[in-house]
Amino acid sequence: MAKQRHEVITFKAGETLASVLKNIPNRSLFIRNAILKALDNICPLCQGSGILNADQKEHWISFENHHKIKKCSDCESMYIQCDFLGKHKE
Repeated sequence: MAKQRHEVITFKAGETLASVLKNIPNRSLFIRNAILKALDNICPLCQGSGILNADQKEHWISFENHHKIKKCSDCESMYIQCDFLGKHKE
């Protein structure tokens, strides 16, 4: 079995964030878990950039012809509702 190689990655943190992180017993584990969780929740279209390129925008325009962006009245989360499927509870 091959040994997994690790790479050290550093980042700058402001004074407040650095101060808070100093109080966490296993900072490396905390930061790794936070990054993995964030990667699990990125937008599947823009991949976390927050911007659609021109081709993605064309696909989105086609997609939104039969989909609406709605706000759930229970949890207030935004979601996409397809015109052809059952309605999400509001």
